[in-house]
Amino acid sequence: MRVVFLGPPGAGKGTQAKRLADARGWAHLSTGDMLRAAMKAGTPTGLEVKAIVERGDLVPDGVVDALIRERLTELGGDAGYILDGYPRKLSQAKALSVVLAELKTPLDAAVYIDVADEVLVKRIADRAAKEGRKDDTEETVRNRLHVYQEDTAPLVAHYGAQGLLRKIDGDRPIEDVSSDVSNSLGLNGGAA
Repeated sequence: MRVVFLGPPGAGKGTQAKRLADARGWAHLSTGDMLRAAMKAGTPTGLEVKAIVERGDLVPDGVVDALIRERLTELGGDAGYILDGYPRKLSQAKALSVVLAELKTPLDAAVYIDVADEVLVKRIADRAAKEGRKDDTEETVRNRLHVYQEDTAPLVAHYGAQGLLRKIDGDRPIEDVSSDVSNSLGLNGGAA
């Protein structure tokens, strides 16, 4: 199965994607992890990405599109995977569609984890304190939520129009959200 996880920053996409990928033996393709690895390595791209992330802006499409194309090609057509944090814009969704058409591997579903903004701000502040993530200040979080509403929220309608969208209430315990994600994908095994 090939699935995209959508939702605002802090909604739990990464947690849910990892749980489901681990339970099913699928690849968990987190653009955030890929980009953080580049920043940590201090590569020229990583340094460029770090400056962008610290402003609370999104990394340019070309950088992320290339990372995804490379990874999906490596995985091959039969692999199950979850894309976590990509696509973030309609232009990226279109680029993804081109890659998937070339690979003859269409998406099976788009899981949208919905959580209210104020809950997200608190979650991210708590995560920042726990993990020492300096890029998660309240100001940058609010900027990310604004950017999300402008750029990423339209993907909900995009995948909904294709009949791929599965909407999940993400403001509940992790296990309940996992169960709903699995059930929405027809994986009837309950919790992921």
